[in-house]
Amino acid sequence: MHDQTIAIHAGYDKDVMGTMAVPIYQTTAYEFRDTEHAANLFALKELGNIYTRLMNPTSDVFEKRFAALEGGEAAIATASGMASIFYAIANVAEVGDNIIVAKQVYGGTTTLTGHTLKRFGIETRYFNVNNPSEIEALVDEKTKIILFESITNPSIDVADFDAIVEIAKKHNIMTCVDNTVGTPILCKAFEYGVDIVVHSTSKYTTGQGLALGGILIERKGLVEMIKGNARYSHFNEPDESYHGLVYSDLPLPPFTLRVRLSLMRDLGATPAPFNSWLHIQGLETLSLRMKQHSSSALIIAQYLEAHPKVNKVNYPGLKSDAGYDLGQKYFKGGHSGLLSFEVADKETAQKIADSTEIFAVVVNIGDSKSIITHPASTTHQQLSEQELEEAGVPAALVRLSVGLEDTQDLIDDLAKALG
Repeated sequence: MHDQTIAIHAGYDKDVMGTMAVPIYQTTAYEFRDTEHAANLFALKELGNIYTRLMNPTSDVFEKRFAALEGGEAAIATASGMASIFYAIANVAEVGDNIIVAKQVYGGTTTLTGHTLKRFGIETRYFNVNNPSEIEALVDEKTKIILFESITNPSIDVADFDAIVEIAKKHNIMTCVDNTVGTPILCKAFEYGVDIVVHSTSKYTTGQGLALGGILIERKGLVEMIKGNARYSHFNEPDESYHGLVYSDLPLPPFTLRVRLSLMRDLGATPAPFNSWLHIQGLETLSLRMKQHSSSALIIAQYLEAHPKVNKVNYPGLKSDAGYDLGQKYFKGGHSGLLSFEVADKETAQKIADSTEIFAVVVNIGDSKSIITHPASTTHQQLSEQELEEAGVPAALVRLSVGLEDTQDLIDDLAKALG
């Protein structure tokens, strides 16, 4: 099936009432037939609902539908995008291990990997996403995952999937891409050899800024990489916290299963059923919205590129952009609604953000409403001046999340702000 059909039908067999819309199963717990049934569920002898911290029928539909859109084997929904990133890392790394992360990532990912994970005894090593060859020198026997973004936020660089995956496969290391900006509509990350995909579904998936959420998807056949891989011995040894089961021996997708049975069980960053239901509604129109977001963003990028007060525009749909060729290679049907541009200095950038009327000063992206952000003073405020430059976030950078308003109205709004 094609994306638009998958987004409306995948993962849902109409319940006993025959409802066309997926129901909201707003419950924390489920009744078992008897104690034997309960015991079988906990022992994985039968599959079914145990407790909403682990699974929920509404979230299950969302997970199956998103996995189908990405072309993955299985997915697990989380309470936020940051939770999905943390789970991807915590599922493979422990004290004494290291991970490799692109310098050009969302500010929250930078603080998670550069500060919070230190308290867990996990080291983060950084590479320039525009120079993936740097990864090679960072790898050792304790390296557990390579994390990057398909389109970086807010520097708007396009990752070279092939170059990153080639190094990872050479060393038998998992790769994880944050495909929030690309979405499964524009970028099919698994087709380029990535192992894990994560999203903040708070962004384009809901499309209206209605609900926090995240999701983690594993590729088909990941078990073949995990089984017998010394880097991931905990997948191949008995888990004493769960009856001594060995994840790589089960006829179930091992990565998401371990997130569910271990991390979700113990840490509990679980989505509310109502939020999963909102995400399902968003998926139904995602492919239509991404076409409009991309179309409008390109027109606005072209307008800004020609403006005398704009020094540089970052958008891979522009032929002048450094990421144009990679954008053509890895993205189909558009390059999303996120772009950034540089002006004379920090003060000018902040003045522009303060002067728009339609573009709202907000730190979210992917909304139907257009958003303007000054990253250096908000999402990346914690970075030093040198770190800002390395992350592709100079003080004079302005980020736009182009919404679904009339494109000419948005251009007029920017024209007044630019003066």
